[in-house]
Amino acid sequence: MVKASNIFLIIVAIIFPPAAVGFIAGCGCDFLINICLTTLGLLPGHIHAYWLIRKKMQAEKRYGEGGFIYTGGGQYQARNDQPAPPV
Repeated sequence: MVKASNIFLIIVAIIFPPAAVGFIAGCGCDFLINICLTTLGLLPGHIHAYWLIRKKMQAEKRYGEGGFIYTGGGQYQARNDQPAPPV
């Protein structure tokens, strides 16, 4: 199910992809990659932003709201205070 926060990220990604990536990943490697992709052309920046949004939605589905930590590269892991779900 798509939440309001994810819809907001999608709208921000349509307008300016690096801002959406900044909301998800902070000011890190993914943010800089997205800036470079967006300067090369809007389509690569959009694809990268949507990919990160999709990965965030999958982490919310798997670990629950707030039950995960972004580790970079589109990867998420369970928080230390919560057990990992069975695979």
